[in-house]
Amino acid sequence: MSIEEAIQERILILDGAMGTMIQSYQLEEQDFRGEIFKDIDFQMKGNNDILSLTRPDVIEDIHRRYLEAGADIITTNTFSSQRISMADYHCEDYCDEINRAAARTALGVARQYSAKTPAKPRFVVASIGPTNKTASISPDVNNPALRDVTYDQLAQAYYDQMRILVEEGVDGLLIETIFDTLNAKAAIWAAEEVMATLGKKVPIMLSATVSDKAGRTLSGQRLDAFIASVSHANIFSIGLNCSFGPEEIKPFLEELSHKAPYYISVHPNAGLPNAMGKYDVTPEQMKKQMETFVNEGLVNIIGGCCGTTDAFIAQYQSIVTNADGTAKPTHHPVARSPYLQLSGLELLEASPEVKFINVGERCNVAGSRKFLRLISNHQYDEALDIARKQVDDGALVLDLNMDDGLLDTQKEMTTFVNLIASDPDISRVPLMIDSSRFEVIEESLKCIQGKSIVNSISLKEGESKFIEHAKRVHELGAAMIVMAFDENGQACTYEQKISVCKRAYDLLTQKAHIPPTDIIFDPNVLSIATGMPEHDRYALDFINATAWIRKNLPGSHVSGGVSNLSFAFRGNNYLREAMHAVFLYHAINAGMDMGIVNPATRIMYSDIPEYLRNLLEDVILYRDSE
Repeated sequence: MSIEEAIQERILILDGAMGTMIQSYQLEEQDFRGEIFKDIDFQMKGNNDILSLTRPDVIEDIHRRYLEAGADIITTNTFSSQRISMADYHCEDYCDEINRAAARTALGVARQYSAKTPAKPRFVVASIGPTNKTASISPDVNNPALRDVTYDQLAQAYYDQMRILVEEGVDGLLIETIFDTLNAKAAIWAAEEVMATLGKKVPIMLSATVSDKAGRTLSGQRLDAFIASVSHANIFSIGLNCSFGPEEIKPFLEELSHKAPYYISVHPNAGLPNAMGKYDVTPEQMKKQMETFVNEGLVNIIGGCCGTTDAFIAQYQSIVTNADGTAKPTHHPVARSPYLQLSGLELLEASPEVKFINVGERCNVAGSRKFLRLISNHQYDEALDIARKQVDDGALVLDLNMDDGLLDTQKEMTTFVNLIASDPDISRVPLMIDSSRFEVIEESLKCIQGKSIVNSISLKEGESKFIEHAKRVHELGAAMIVMAFDENGQACTYEQKISVCKRAYDLLTQKAHIPPTDIIFDPNVLSIATGMPEHDRYALDFINATAWIRKNLPGSHVSGGVSNLSFAFRGNNYLREAMHAVFLYHAINAGMDMGIVNPATRIMYSDIPEYLRNLLEDVILYRDSE
């Protein structure tokens, strides 16, 4: 029986804390150091993971005690067994040995117990900690763009660790105590890459930790935003651990249970630590509080974190079974949202209640001379003021573009993205990474913990490159704008627009396996009333193509750069804004649900004088050739 099969039958019991148990053995420096680390001139005590090499008997005994207490799942002693964390003890070159030894110890004990009770198989999941660094927060208050670790460094460290653990045969990968979603996204990538490399699938299990009573992670995300940020991955379970005791963690667990389309896990601390750093909740008290999770149908996996021991886990068997010994009902995962979900620190869902998502256009060096000047002069505080004002004015997403021949585009983009992450007033909204250079898009996504939008990919370089780019954007956790552009150039007519978009949709959904809700088409808003007759139908063709896309390419969305429409009237700002208002009125009614606009504009369709509105509709809807 696999863990995937077992979880459908019963609530599974996870083990408790490894560190708390280790402390009870009162080990000394020599126990940690052993012969292997005798020449390293650094204190080894406290580096619990190396005990898998120097005192495997202790680690084996801890696993055995948890299994005797009734645990279905034990976790490997590998919480910090990657190069980034092990570097603190100068043990980074021993990671392969530590992970291999830890996996073999846990698997050996679990197999013994599975052989004793075939009806109750025991599973081993690899404990993957968050590392001791964060990719979303600066270590220097005076330099908010600075990072202690990069996505690539995290991804490589996690890959090296997980490769050994999956090779050894663990039953799952538990990425736990997640305090920074960007760290977790790097770990998820590594897990999927390891499985693809080895040709072996194991469940990916996530467990986040909230840092305050508002239910945010340390890096500032709300839980629903966290769910959206990892929705690109094939997740088995999602849950909470550490931070709080079961009583304090309950409201956040309820939120996960009601919103996450996965199995739900919880392994809280034994309450909040007291003034002495000890945990006051007793096994009996923990049992009562955890029982409410079971009885209310909130969970599929229960265990313990800091302060818990085998005495806590021994209490759980009686709360996951009825009096007659039958299993209590398990939590049934909710359905996945049928709508596009984006996130900054907060969730943005493109549900029917959100009629139109306005994307702030002013952080674009190609469209704003002021923004270009500020970025060129490295006046980042003033540039951030522009971003903040757009959010204050109502922008639900921020478009960022640094494409300029005189700028180091990649450096400026990643710097500005990191600076935005340091400002919660701005970073609460999702970002749109706008660049014609794919390497800029790729590196920018590695700096973002939320779920962003990429603007854009297209068929301009052919199907192979299009699919390659789409897959990469998806695995980095972003939705994508698809331009109506192919090998023959930009789609201008209605027929060209719908043909290119249909072809792209089929490739994305059938070959790249992109969820339709993550596909946003841009059928090209082109300039009208230029004096050239071939331009006269451009707005109407966009509106008609929008209606066709929303009807025939289910789940997808439509966006566009609205300011392009009125380029022929540059300098006449009132007329341009009036044109945009009329165009949006008709395009939104046709199904356009997103657009790059100036959120500060105050001209509404209903405010435009009738004579001007009729004139603009004649032009935009091609009602009059004059």
